[in-house]
Amino acid sequence: MSDAYLLYLEDIQKTYGDKLVLADIDLAVKQGEFCTVVGPSGCGKSTLLRLILGQEQPTSGKLLINGRADVLHPSPERGIVYQRYSLFPHLKIIDNIMIGLILPLPFWKGIFKKKIIRKEALHYLEQVQLAEHAHKYPHQLSGGMRQRVAIAQALIKKPQILLMDEPFGALDPGTRESMQMLIIELWERHNMTIFFVTHDLEEAVFLGSRIIVMSQYYLGGSEKTDGQAKGARIVSDHSLEKASSTHYKESDEFGKFIQQIRKEGMDPAYLQHVTQFNLQHRDSFQTLTSEERAVLQ
Repeated sequence: MSDAYLLYLEDIQKTYGDKLVLADIDLAVKQGEFCTVVGPSGCGKSTLLRLILGQEQPTSGKLLINGRADVLHPSPERGIVYQRYSLFPHLKIIDNIMIGLILPLPFWKGIFKKKIIRKEALHYLEQVQLAEHAHKYPHQLSGGMRQRVAIAQALIKKPQILLMDEPFGALDPGTRESMQMLIIELWERHNMTIFFVTHDLEEAVFLGSRIIVMSQYYLGGSEKTDGQAKGARIVSDHSLEKASSTHYKESDEFGKFIQQIRKEGMDPAYLQHVTQFNLQHRDSFQTLTSEERAVLQ
């Protein structure tokens, strides 16, 4: 079953000392999905992203990429874009894009392939509408433009999974909306698989083809207490209809769905039992304990 998915997590737990952050995370993602991930602050969204990146290891459970379990360290097959753009201030924009392909090469090979890599870097700068700024330095660009460069940095390495951790969180509303439209366009053009962590429910529902809601607010499970002390689980998982324009954000349907997501994942008073999670996506699954399964009988 796991071989049918690009990304497959089963019974993933992550602890830091005696603190359980992630409890029994089950997730299967196919190639080409745009997964947005939301949940209360501190529920482990970024921790989950770091596990997929290979920056950290799960305490227990199964994490497979392309059916392989060797996700022991970051790899070019998983690109990452953070909220704070990781650009080298002393390099021109074109060189910031090129460096990810040149650094892994032996010195002589880097010199030999420099012209080819420069042409490819210009191609990706065109994709993010920055080709005319190729020979500027990062400090000469606006925040939104620098974030576009960071996206081009990730894309040039052709990752199978593009991980994005609050990438538009520091941008003003107008720039943020234009960046949202850009990432949708790039996702559709390149058939990328995107794993996008955000605290903004409107952004999550607008961008994704699938929304994954994590929360530590639920009943049941193997933990000893209910409520905040629990490690987070996926409490809600929905397919999303792709919007054709930003006008969708103004519809009643859009607003009602956001309220539903807020209730399912953010409301400490709304405690679903683990057997009642709203896992509607076709690829959702749960690994339940014998005590949890007994509730269903």
